[in-house]
Amino acid sequence: MRFHSIFRMAALQRAVAGALCAWVLLTGWLPQRAAAQNLPLIRDSEIEELLNDYARPIFKVAGLGSARVQVRIVKNDVFNAFVLDGRNVFVHTGTLMQANTPNEVIGVLAHETGHIAGGHMAALRARIAKDQTRALLTQIIGIGAMVAGGVAGGDSGREVMGGGQAVLQGGNQVIMRGILSERRSQESAADQAGLQYLNATKQSGEGMLTTFERFQQQEYVSDQYKDPFVRSHPVATDRLARLRNLVDSSPYVKAKDPPALQLRHDLMRAKLSGYLERPSLVFNRYPAKDTTLPARYARAIATFFQGGSGALEAALTQMDALIREQPQNAYFYEVKGDLLMRSGKMQQAIPFMRQALKLAPESPLIRVQLAIALQQSDDPATLNESITLLRKALIDDQNAQAYRMLAAAYYKQGKGPEADAMTAQAYFLEGNLKQSQIFAKRAQSKLRAGSPEWIKNDDIINYQPPDLD
Repeated sequence: MRFHSIFRMAALQRAVAGALCAWVLLTGWLPQRAAAQNLPLIRDSEIEELLNDYARPIFKVAGLGSARVQVRIVKNDVFNAFVLDGRNVFVHTGTLMQANTPNEVIGVLAHETGHIAGGHMAALRARIAKDQTRALLTQIIGIGAMVAGGVAGGDSGREVMGGGQAVLQGGNQVIMRGILSERRSQESAADQAGLQYLNATKQSGEGMLTTFERFQQQEYVSDQYKDPFVRSHPVATDRLARLRNLVDSSPYVKAKDPPALQLRHDLMRAKLSGYLERPSLVFNRYPAKDTTLPARYARAIATFFQGGSGALEAALTQMDALIREQPQNAYFYEVKGDLLMRSGKMQQAIPFMRQALKLAPESPLIRVQLAIALQQSDDPATLNESITLLRKALIDDQNAQAYRMLAAAYYKQGKGPEADAMTAQAYFLEGNLKQSQIFAKRAQSKLRAGSPEWIKNDDIINYQPPDLD
């Protein structure tokens, strides 16, 4: 297992920076990152599989079963979840770590699915487009008044300029109030849709209710200190009361998460803690007296990151104990292999990555990790196997790192055009269209016209970013 940070997604960034900005501005931190065309997403096979298991039944009853909606993990320690389009649900690592039960995360996913199924993002784009002309006229009037005031000068000029500023501020407030009013309506609709999905899958709405009750008190806190989830999902008292009545009236209100699912949830939280938090914090959160499987999982990972003499050996010993307890757990082997890879011991990592892939044969991320270990083990005999693994992984999962490793393998084989083509694909996934087109043009001139790789490069060369503004 390896956390792959900074997975760039150009189209989504334009959505944030453009027409959807009024929505996501309320989430606080996201627009600044979007402006830099960078969403800090992490990839992990264990966590993605769990979230897909959470979401799959919800997506199915919502009519999104064949829409290939992805649950993506944003590396951020605050509680938040959001949608930007009809294809992705974004969940913060903070949400996953703060949610005590699977049902709490499932409730959040059900709510966000309500936004997708309700077409709320398209409706918001249409609303913003409708208001753009109105906003422009308001700004022209306001700026005109300010210019007139500047020409007049003196007290009268300041009065006119003040009037122009008021027009600008007032016009923006009117437009924003209209958008927020529509958003409140959408939030209520998403609540009801989410609860319908939970009922249809025979799950409790308590998790959704717990999430909103947890943040209700922040309604009275200054925006500066509010959690982003509260700013983007305002929890009015009457809305919460309606939600509570709907949850209590459900025949599944007392339904509990299966113990096996709860264990997977706890292991996910432990893994996130071990990889993302300071070791001292991990050891405090999971003290030595806690001998549960998740606690030992977190401590094993934190032991490695604590560093120092013997850290790797101590971490591997702890992982071996976990493997003995759950020998069919693919992700324990994956983590052990990952710790070895992080220590530069590629050859030693290979058997553990092989076993992980054997136990989780459909995981493209584990397939990529094994390919990396093979390719960086300096054994020429494994290069072709690495290429096969990477190409198979890319069928199911477009992964920039896999394209880069494939490019490196082709360079080693002297296949310059093919390597350039893979590099172009990697840059394209990372949102760097300029570099992507440079490599695509360089590759296309030497690729066989009409071949699959030639066509992919031609698509990149002629790609025009969609105008979402």
